Amino acid sequence: MAALGYSSSARKICITRISAARVDVIRQRKARRTPQLQGAGTTIHVVTRIGVFCGSSVGNRPAYRKAAVDLARALARRNLGLVYGGARIGLMGVLADAMLQQGREVIGVIPQALLELEIAHAGLTDLRVVGSMHERKALMVELADGFIALPGGYGTLDEFCEALTWAQLGLHRKPCGVLDVDSYFDPLLALFDDAVSSGFLRPENRALVLKAADPETLLDLFASYEPVSVPKWITSAEA
Repeated sequence: MAALGYSSSARKICITRISAARVDVIRQRKARRTPQLQGAGTTIHVVTRIGVFCGSSVGNRPAYRKAAVDLARALARRNLGLVYGGARIGLMGVLADAMLQQGREVIGVIPQALLELEIAHAGLTDLRVVGSMHERKALMVELADGFIALPGGYGTLDEFCEALTWAQLGLHRKPCGVLDVDSYFDPLLALFDDAVSSGFLRPENRALVLKAADPETLLDLFASYEPVSVPKWITSAEA
């Protein structure tokens, strides 16, 4: 898989790893195989981890919590690790706990300001503290080999759309998809469709957003994903 274009700057991020004395983070250093996303067709991407963006609240439908647990189990079945925002609350906490119950690697990335609010998960394989929300996103994109959005609010949409924009710009070639629980993302996808019809988004770049209602189908789409390479900019003659 191609290296992330932002990796050189991401490496300059000052990362603090929390000591056990501070928050009792348990680190598990287990030898892990290099797994593959196995789809119905040819295996395309060799990956180790999937980055997941999701809400710091659980939402008001049981389906949201169930989707987080189902995604964790699907990742575990494929021997994949998780990169996420490092919190113990909301869907983030549900997802992390379900992954840990499966014995899988969970890396959390959390800004110092949120750590100080005492919402960090203290039982992760690895918890990394960065200086800002911007640094959090850059490190998550560097650590993960594909990106999934579960239901969430502004933060979830911001993180997913930034990873998606970097794919559009060719800064990485990693798959991006939404787990469309109870049609949660349909309005957002309709907005993207409107951007195409209004001349702000190329159809090829609209196709960067993969969608499925269940985790296994979404991961199969990741397996067969082939990055596009078209200019982002639409000229007046093309619009």
